[in-house]
Amino acid sequence: MSWGSELWDQFDNLEKHTQWGIEYLEKYTKFVKERSEIEFNYAKQIRNLSKKYQPKKNSREEEESKYSFCRAFLATLNELNDYAGQHEVIAENLMSQIITELARYTQELKTERKSHFHDGRKAQQHIESSWKQLESCKRKFERECKEAERANQHFERMDADINVTKADVEKARQQAQMRQQMATDSKNDYSSYLQKFNQEQNEHYFTIIPNIFQKLQDMEEKRIEKLGVCMKTFAEVNRQVLPIVGKCLDGMTKAAGSIEPKTDSKQVVESYKSGFEPPGDVEFEDYGQAMKRTASETSLSNSKEGKEKSASKSKGKLWPFIKNKNKLMSLLTSPHQPPPAPPASSLPSPSAVPNDPQSPKQHKEPLSNRLNDFMASKPKMHCLRSLRRGITLNSHVRNLIEGSGPEDFSHLPPEQRRKKLQGKLDDLNKDIQKEMDQRDALTKMKDVYIKNPQMGDPASVDPRLTEIGQNIEKLQLEAQKFEGWLAEVEERMPSKSDTQRRSVLYETQNNTTVGNNCAQDRESPDGSYTEEQNSETQVKATVNPASTTPDFDDEFDDEDSLPTIGTCKALYPFEGHNEGTIAMAEGEVLYVIEEDKGDGWTRVRRNQDEEGYVPTSYVEVFLETNAKDS
Repeated sequence: MSWGSELWDQFDNLEKHTQWGIEYLEKYTKFVKERSEIEFNYAKQIRNLSKKYQPKKNSREEEESKYSFCRAFLATLNELNDYAGQHEVIAENLMSQIITELARYTQELKTERKSHFHDGRKAQQHIESSWKQLESCKRKFERECKEAERANQHFERMDADINVTKADVEKARQQAQMRQQMATDSKNDYSSYLQKFNQEQNEHYFTIIPNIFQKLQDMEEKRIEKLGVCMKTFAEVNRQVLPIVGKCLDGMTKAAGSIEPKTDSKQVVESYKSGFEPPGDVEFEDYGQAMKRTASETSLSNSKEGKEKSASKSKGKLWPFIKNKNKLMSLLTSPHQPPPAPPASSLPSPSAVPNDPQSPKQHKEPLSNRLNDFMASKPKMHCLRSLRRGITLNSHVRNLIEGSGPEDFSHLPPEQRRKKLQGKLDDLNKDIQKEMDQRDALTKMKDVYIKNPQMGDPASVDPRLTEIGQNIEKLQLEAQKFEGWLAEVEERMPSKSDTQRRSVLYETQNNTTVGNNCAQDRESPDGSYTEEQNSETQVKATVNPASTTPDFDDEFDDEDSLPTIGTCKALYPFEGHNEGTIAMAEGEVLYVIEEDKGDGWTRVRRNQDEEGYVPTSYVEVFLETNAKDS
């Protein structure tokens, strides 16, 4: 149905309706704009959330990257960031494809509507003007007719009056004829203009106005169609990002599926494995039989009686909590290899002959006995009061492993030290390769300059080549240093076969001791007699891996270091490169805290915190009187 034929008389209502249509278009534009702002704000909040939980740039980030669940969460955050980007795409497309387009179209629509209604008002004014002119002609014709009628009546009265002269009658007749002619002319003008007005009116209501209304109708239909297209685009803009959003969600699902609990458990072992051997089995001690003392009994008799009392009162001591880590490392890595022979130019002192490395050696001392000896020596453990306030075994061991230390990482357990050295060595090799690549590139550039001097001066490359050569030399020396440390660590670390063999040895020793019912003399694994078996049993019995909250006694705070049993004088200088040893200068006097047990090493102390092993053949030992008597 056409507006022109059906709504020819609704000009004002159509004007209001089209104005409301434009306002509705502006209303929808505002709706899309607010939706776009919501998408922008949502994307911003999602990005901020993803950024907030991204791992910080510190040492902890490297630790987190080892575990699959941490990597999965990081991948989820990255996918979430991409997900936020898709909402930004929605906002941008809404802005460019709908909001901007509708704003431009609205302006065009307003201009077109204004033009159409301007033409309609102009046509309306014209027909109204014609109507007024027609009314004017009509009133003139009416007036002229009345004047002609009055003039004719006056002529008839004059003509009938015998008293009026003939001249007056002729004058009245002429006046009547003139008025009649004027009325006739007015009638003709009125008839002509009426015909013209009817034609204009017919054209106005059947041609001009219908055309204008048809244009308004077309404009309104285009506006409605445009609004429908924008609504469809609104849905398509959201639909276009669904595949990528789906990929983001698939990426999150894939990241969740990549979590490997078993692998993460193995990584915990790799991260915190110390490389130390577990303590061996505790030997059975039968106090019901008479005990025979061996010849090596005289070394620590009195001192061990004092230690036995405090050890019997103390509850279990867990070696990972020892405050002095260097002392612990020295104990656990004490030299098991034969000591070096004294310089050939000098003869050993008489006191060193009985303990010469050429004398028969006993079996190597197990790690567990060295651990027990160390624990029985009662080192001061001031940190145990803080342990009561919540420090656990795992956190203390982690602090022990992760603490800062020297360049060779000697403060770390063997396994962690090996990993650190290997990582440092890999980094150095990468740096060396980079420098070598730069050197090769500069060498090729120099060859090009030599062949084509116009391209550059070959001598300008030499300073850089020299600098790179020096860098490579420094890096190679550094790498050699770390390779030496790494080889030293790998040489000292026990293999799986050694661990299994020692386990069998411990079990054999334990069974032999129980089977003999202590019929033989009780000896420590290194051949020396000791009365600390009971205290050692108590110590090892409390080192239970399943217990993470052992009870500690206040006596830990009052424990002293191992007492001295004499002095010794260095006959030769000793550098003490190996772990567990201590360097000494020729003629230096040191305190003896543990006599040679047959392995060729004597344990000495320089000051309260510096102690270690020295070759027995390198020193002259002076034991105290009470130690000799006992």
